[in-house]
Amino acid sequence: MAVFQRIADTIRSSNLPCQFYQPPRLPTREELILVHDKDYVAAFLQNNLDDVRLRKIGFGQMNQTLIDRTLAEVAGTRMTATLALHHGLACNTAGGTHHAFPSFGSGYCIINDLAITAELLIKEDGVQRVLIVDLDVHQGDGTAAIFNNRKDVFTFSMHAASNFPSRKQQSHLDIALPDGTEDDEYLGTLAKALKDILTSFKPSIVLYDAGVDVHKDDALGRLALTDDGILRRELLVLDTCLGAEIPVAGFVGGGYDDDLDILSRRHLHLHRAAIELWNAHGLY
Repeated sequence: MAVFQRIADTIRSSNLPCQFYQPPRLPTREELILVHDKDYVAAFLQNNLDDVRLRKIGFGQMNQTLIDRTLAEVAGTRMTATLALHHGLACNTAGGTHHAFPSFGSGYCIINDLAITAELLIKEDGVQRVLIVDLDVHQGDGTAAIFNNRKDVFTFSMHAASNFPSRKQQSHLDIALPDGTEDDEYLGTLAKALKDILTSFKPSIVLYDAGVDVHKDDALGRLALTDDGILRRELLVLDTCLGAEIPVAGFVGGGYDDDLDILSRRHLHLHRAAIELWNAHGLY
């Protein structure tokens, strides 16, 4: 998607003190099938998904560029989590494909980068417990379904109750908000829930899906957060995790506006908050 490149370009043009990293390689087939069915992965990699699956994803057709972009997104999410483990905090300029299920994609999500990264953190990095905080306006249904019976991965989704998907899955904790929820109510609810989860679950790392489709002017959202509310949300999530000495990796999640400059500036709140808290917590 063009917005991912625009986010990176906006960061560069804003002269924010960021370091850019590029994944050393794309994910292997074996890494993809940690989460997804073998037949689905084979059809995806061979550009052979049938029309039914393509329509469910939301794309009329697949091409090699889209395949490569999807794999690069997974690689970027994995690398971001690795950097967070080593430094305490890292943010991606993409990521958060939370509607992808094991055997099919949905809602413009083909491969579930969050789920694959969580599995790799546990299997390869010795991480004991992964918390996925999903604040996209849409429930993270694919991620919830994948980890439904797991005790080492906790899925928390706070979303608009009446928005996509119509059929919700069961996260470990779901908070469904009414249409029009504004900054203060949203942030108060989030602050309490996040503190409770960190205390009870004690995650080794947090994967944070920071969707900006909660914005009051988003084309597909039904909540009513302002730009200031989104910035406060990012500061709240990152500071709460870092204050508990828990590494956190941030991903841009969803956001919908015809003006990519406006949209990229909304996503930039995550990176601005990360820079502020990187310095405040003395990370290096």
